[in-house]
Amino acid sequence: MTTEPRAATSGATARDAATGWVRPLCWTAVALEGFDLVVLGVVMPVLLRDPTWDLDPAGASVVVTVGLLGVMVGALAVGPIADVIGRRATMIGTVAGFSVLTLACAFAPNPEVLGGLRFLAGLGLGGVLPVALALVAEYAPPGRGSSSTTILMTGYHVGAVLTALLGILLIPSFGWPAMFVAGTVPALILLPLLWAKLPESAAFLARRQAGGSRDSSWRAERRNPLATLFRDGFARPTIAFWISSFMGLLLVYGLNTWLPEIMRSAGYELGAALALLLVLNIGAILGLLLAGTVANRIGVRPATIGWFTAATLFLALLSIRLPGIGVYVSVLLAGIFVFSAQVLVYAYVSQLYPAEVRGTALGTASGVGRLGAIAGPIIGGALLQAGIAYPWGFYAFAVVAALGALGVVLVGRAPAST
Repeated sequence: MTTEPRAATSGATARDAATGWVRPLCWTAVALEGFDLVVLGVVMPVLLRDPTWDLDPAGASVVVTVGLLGVMVGALAVGPIADVIGRRATMIGTVAGFSVLTLACAFAPNPEVLGGLRFLAGLGLGGVLPVALALVAEYAPPGRGSSSTTILMTGYHVGAVLTALLGILLIPSFGWPAMFVAGTVPALILLPLLWAKLPESAAFLARRQAGGSRDSSWRAERRNPLATLFRDGFARPTIAFWISSFMGLLLVYGLNTWLPEIMRSAGYELGAALALLLVLNIGAILGLLLAGTVANRIGVRPATIGWFTAATLFLALLSIRLPGIGVYVSVLLAGIFVFSAQVLVYAYVSQLYPAEVRGTALGTASGVGRLGAIAGPIIGGALLQAGIAYPWGFYAFAVVAALGALGVVLVGRAPAST
């Protein structure tokens, strides 16, 4: 009489235990991605001054851009792939791929090889974030979707902070290759845990189980999940999200790639410039924790608009050379709002689209936004090459943040997710 209820209870407990692994595993994967995507910003000041590499800011921008092209391709491809083959397998494959290729970067003999390896690593890097965001959004507690997304993204900036810290500790003694080796080691622990503990998306399993009973129109849409992003009133928010994501990622990658070198051009020593990158990402972590709470209380749309607006103001403030600790405070404030503004865009996307295409919606927003990620380092490199990165780079970034706010305004009132 009691065997079936106990079996059911046991199954539910196992599912609950598996669900409990989603957020820490996805957080760790995003932290590794954050480390990997910021590492070029840490090693670039060294490579630019290495006579054997003969690298200038324009050439460095090419290396960064090629890597980000790979990230864009990976982000655009991974959403539809994950919606078709499952998010668990996609996550494991992307983490394994970019980790191996990051290790290979430590042995790059010249900028051309480094750029090629960064492109290949970018294919995996681009896939991690959309899959992690989709899984965390699906398993988030009711009413905590925004904070779950922003807490997940603290992983990116913890990885970035560790990159800056390790750069200060490792580069003087072991050189720039040690950074790529250090970024690979944690994957040796993460990959077995992903294989053993990460559950598959419940929505994906339900769709696969019910797939045989769906009509032909559903199966056509299943083959082309992109079509859903432009149907039933979603076309306008889809395009508006792409605009905001472009602007947000331009800021993220432009600042993380070039802030140390911009500050060096303003007269700061390498240690101080790397410390400012660390402070920027500490601000990002604080901002993410604050942004999720605010968005849960007032709504993700007004919170996102407010965050981009504040980012505009504090980026403009960085153009003023402040004495002593003032520059660290201004960089901290910029970090609080700049990076979490983009994450709130992801939270908004997660809440707006139906679960069955959420991976595609996040992947395309991230993928199109990678054009901004490419533009950011190019703009920064061009301004450095022209000798005007300080202060005009910060004015340019402030305008970009204002355009990000406008993009969120243009999302309008779209259909609620189902």
